[in-house]
Amino acid sequence: MGTNSARSASSLPTRILIGLGVGAVAGITLNVLYAPALGAEPSSAYVELGWWADQMVKPFGDLFLRLLFMVVVPVVFCSLFLGVAGLGSVQKLGALGSRTLTWFLGTTAIAATLGITLVRLIAPGRNVSPETVARIKEQYGTIAQAKIEQGAEAQGWLQMVVDFVPTNVLGAAADNQRILGLIIFALILGAAATQVPQDRIRILRELLEGLYELCLKVLAWVMAFAPIGVACLIFHATARLGVDVMRLVGWYFVTAMGGLVFYQLVVVTLLARVFAGLSPGRFYRGMRTLLVTAFSTSSSNATMPTTIRTAVDEFGAPKEIAGFVMPLGATMNMNGTALFEGVSVLFLAQVYGIELGWVQQAMVVGFAVVIAIGAAGVPGGSIPLLAIVLTQVGVPPEFLALILGVDRLVDMTRTLPNVSSDLVCSLWLARREARALSGTGARRGR
Repeated sequence: MGTNSARSASSLPTRILIGLGVGAVAGITLNVLYAPALGAEPSSAYVELGWWADQMVKPFGDLFLRLLFMVVVPVVFCSLFLGVAGLGSVQKLGALGSRTLTWFLGTTAIAATLGITLVRLIAPGRNVSPETVARIKEQYGTIAQAKIEQGAEAQGWLQMVVDFVPTNVLGAAADNQRILGLIIFALILGAAATQVPQDRIRILRELLEGLYELCLKVLAWVMAFAPIGVACLIFHATARLGVDVMRLVGWYFVTAMGGLVFYQLVVVTLLARVFAGLSPGRFYRGMRTLLVTAFSTSSSNATMPTTIRTAVDEFGAPKEIAGFVMPLGATMNMNGTALFEGVSVLFLAQVYGIELGWVQQAMVVGFAVVIAIGAAGVPGGSIPLLAIVLTQVGVPPEFLALILGVDRLVDMTRTLPNVSSDLVCSLWLARREARALSGTGARRGR
């Protein structure tokens, strides 16, 4: 049964790519055959094609998106609360715990900043004609948005901090525009949980753990529907917008994949050299199995046993350190996810025509770090949470339809820096502990 399940999971990327290909080819073909020339009146065949695309195909894609968005609130709240509440053990471990958290937050922020920098340099969202942008907005709608320029920069940092804290937690959970308040509440509540007797909150933790597992199961079901949903979304986009939208998606794909590969081969490799003392050859020889497992499963959680085994068997890290860092990292240390979110948010903002200033870009980095902590370590786990960041910067979350078709390949790739960063962190901590023990032995010898 386990083998069949693994084969089924590994075939999902293939089915999604097939759905992407079928939807794109059908949509582009019909668009080329029936789309009117610029300024010409649309033919009756094109009008009928538009009706079928809007009324019969797009609803299936919209259903897929809504199912993804449906689990946003419980996944965010449960994941952040349980992650922070579980840090009670970090206080007991003292320096080990604080260094681990510093590594997680630091590397995740670097990844998000790199993603934003790449989009600013390449500007993939601007490689499209103004006419196509207008049609994209028409197809995916607009949302009532408080202009970013009139919001964050005008009111100042102190007022921004004040507005982050919700006056009504239930209202924040019900309103996508204010869901950041729910994130703040989950973080504060999780921190409070580390300061009370654990037997008092045991039932609450078990309840939220159960709810979290249920949401992951729902997410797995939704992803099984992804090939059909992606095919419908891509068909609708290409039938209405033509080949321009595929060119636009191609620019996004190159930027996101290039950023992830650069982060893995340059940043993570450099971190392994500086902090763990490993040459690139030794580092990648020791983690070959880990990389294959991470890429094929697209899941930090599923890869976690392999990550622990690699740290202990291949690199000699103590089981205690690997057993502490890896489970926490599978939930909180999502470097590739943060980079992906930075690229995606700025790309879709460029397509939508929103120019984010430095303050807003810094906010996106902060959002990416926090949301990456709350992302489920399963295939597609970060997509629902990405909608939160888009809403905060004024981009309709429906714009996610533009990138969902290629996300599976990006998802497989972003799992690599997620797990390899956990590995380097454990090796760094093991190296520090070895030096500390060596120093203690030397002092005792004297």
